[in-house]
Amino acid sequence: MTDSLITPAPGFDQPVAVLKHCHDRIRKQLETLDRLQKHLQQEGHTVDAQQAATAVLRYFNQAAQQHHADEEEDLLPMLAQTATGDDAAILSQMAPQILDEHQQMAGYWGSLEPQLQAVAQSNGSSLSADEVQRFAELYARHMEREEGTIAPMAKRLFSAGQMKQLGDAMRNRRGIPEEPRHGNR
Repeated sequence: MTDSLITPAPGFDQPVAVLKHCHDRIRKQLETLDRLQKHLQQEGHTVDAQQAATAVLRYFNQAAQQHHADEEEDLLPMLAQTATGDDAAILSQMAPQILDEHQQMAGYWGSLEPQLQAVAQSNGSSLSADEVQRFAELYARHMEREEGTIAPMAKRLFSAGQMKQLGDAMRNRRGIPEEPRHGNR
């Protein structure tokens, strides 16, 4: 069997694909958060709950923050510099919504994070079902908007140089060194 059972994550030479991959990981963490909330209601605090809470905390405190910075500091400003005509009009409407949603997500996270920390530290055994649902629903709408409009716009408008610039910024944000180039030097 030559096919790998594991699909590798895209590289930073495909920054829009990396952003989509981040969305897929966010979806998985939101599913874990939902399952954790239900698990706590049914089973109470367990080692599995503690581990799940720790994983969700780690993801949303680090990777999700980097993802939002990718969009706020690089993707949206680069699109604003590049977009013209209808694209510019769409972006001028969507960019403030995206930034506002990031702030709303941060607010929801500010409420969920201490609940998750309590579970992770064996000091709590519940999560607010309403807050988990609002957080997940906001993220779902947000990612759908980005995947339906912003990502296709970037793929269509960005030159190879702009894609490299975006990918390099994302890679640097994560402290990942650039892979050496192969071939003639």
